[in-house]
Amino acid sequence: MKNSQSESYAKAGVDITAGYKAVDLMKAHIAKTMTSGVVSDIGGFGGLYELDLTNIKRPVLVAGTDGVGTKLKLAFLLDKHDTVGIDCVAMCVNDIICCGAKPQFFLDYIACGKNYPEKIAEIVKGVAEGCVQSGAALIGGETAEMPGFYPENEYDLAGFSVGVVDKEKILDNKTIKEGDVIIALPSSGVHSNGFSLVRKVFDVENNKEIFRPCDELGGQSIAENLLTPTRIYVRPMLTLMDKVKVKAVSHITGGGFYENIPRSIPEGFSAKIEKKAVKVLPIFDILATTGGIPERDMYNTYNMGVGMSVTVAAEDADKALEVLSGCGEKAYIIGQTVKGNEGIVIC
Repeated sequence: MKNSQSESYAKAGVDITAGYKAVDLMKAHIAKTMTSGVVSDIGGFGGLYELDLTNIKRPVLVAGTDGVGTKLKLAFLLDKHDTVGIDCVAMCVNDIICCGAKPQFFLDYIACGKNYPEKIAEIVKGVAEGCVQSGAALIGGETAEMPGFYPENEYDLAGFSVGVVDKEKILDNKTIKEGDVIIALPSSGVHSNGFSLVRKVFDVENNKEIFRPCDELGGQSIAENLLTPTRIYVRPMLTLMDKVKVKAVSHITGGGFYENIPRSIPEGFSAKIEKKAVKVLPIFDILATTGGIPERDMYNTYNMGVGMSVTVAAEDADKALEVLSGCGEKAYIIGQTVKGNEGIVIC
């Protein structure tokens, strides 16, 4: 790599040496994610990972991919890039855990207008933190410098993760029956969905008010609150699944309650959610009031303070809450399953 340089390519706007520097800067962050399954170093053509299949009779791979979306605009405005990587990992591994799978590794993709090595390293620092939180190894990635395609100070971030689950332990919602309990795991805020509407409502690129302390948010600014990274639920969910029979899990992402909770409920049943039980976070009240957004649209776009829902038998509800509490989760009951094909009823 020491002799790899191209003046002609640099004149076109691509500095390949900046890419090498970025890799050097991110190595310390990546090292924190290494697990026993990693059998390759960063820099090869592919990331190698050896699965530990101890006590797994019929391994099934589960893959998830996602990005951060236009939430990145807040990172650009605040010039803060060390947390959006957590969002990227969270959006993938939180989906994987809905199948009962344990994330094994993660790869990221960063596309930018200009490769500023320090900025790229900050992004990867967040990715690595997300991997640490989820127990996944960061075994590779790609940084693409694309002048003329992206503005110099902007980038996009996406990634994917692969997990594994024993086939006999894949969550099966066919066991759901009437009267099962739906438990909520709190979110940290808006997470990484609905930011096109967020940006429109708050006019984030022209409204200086969103950078000022807000009493309703405990002195935090709206911009800072919106940039709060997505919570990662892998560890508490793995613990819960080991101790309680979990029937279904929903990651509350784009589409909010109306799209995501029904995805985990089989035909013939619906989820009845008690609206008064949902602990709505202040940022959603501010968003709805500022934008004049109807309540129905809010529940059909955002998580409203519920990042993940878990369905268990009524007799297992107390044990589930106890286990989640032991994991540091302030989980609570928001509803139950009922007969019907409405998908979800919020009342």
